[in-house]
Amino acid sequence: MEITWWGHATCTIEDSGVRVLTDPLFVRRFAHLRRRRGAVPPPSAAAAEVVLVSHLHSDHLHLPSLARLAPGSRLVVPRGAVAAVPGLRALRRRRGLHVTEVLPGDTVRVGEVRVRAVPALHDGRRLPVGPHRAPALGYVVEGEARTYFAGDTGLFDGMADAVGPVDVALLPVGGWGPYLGHGHLDPARAAEALTRIAPASAVPVHYGTYWPIGLDGVRPHEFHAPGDEFVRQAAKRAPEVTVHLLGHGERVAPGARR
Repeated sequence: MEITWWGHATCTIEDSGVRVLTDPLFVRRFAHLRRRRGAVPPPSAAAAEVVLVSHLHSDHLHLPSLARLAPGSRLVVPRGAVAAVPGLRALRRRRGLHVTEVLPGDTVRVGEVRVRAVPALHDGRRLPVGPHRAPALGYVVEGEARTYFAGDTGLFDGMADAVGPVDVALLPVGGWGPYLGHGHLDPARAAEALTRIAPASAVPVHYGTYWPIGLDGVRPHEFHAPGDEFVRQAAKRAPEVTVHLLGHGERVAPGARR
């Protein structure tokens, strides 16, 4: 089993011969954000047997990036996403995407891998004005290993029971601006999540990639520091967890707990 971090929340999980892609974001700039670290992922990054979208925010459900998927690709999204994002409906029609909408507890099987949707504590609307039509989700990818992709989430009661036992946790530890709002994990809260879900290893994601144009000098440590700070916090709060700090485009083979 291997994990590649392409930047932000975009990862490839390769398990049991199945490539799983999370929240694809394949652009240098969109809206008011600019990619400040790491190259835009290569075309090969869009190749996957199944693509998971955690919620409807445009840095997670990014229509131009989804348009780069191969025709006929399988896409798993929160229940209500197609109704809430008209462009997704049009993209499904033009590209022949096989879209499956899920709620927490639902499972999707792809080859030898099972994908289970789990809750997340986050505003899942299509911002800035979208209605509350779809929940934010995380996913557990179960094959040779059990990999938890948290999407965007804060800490929530019952997190350990909802996620279940996992081997690897891909946890957001930052954001794309100088301040994190409600429903996010910072390095300390992500380290607390490790104490709750008790994975064997963890990979910090969702930091150090995109930043608002013109805000380079506003709290720049919030862009640069979250990965290293998560390593420090995890060593203090969950020393039994191995943390893999990846650069953009780097991969790791953390394996499964035996």
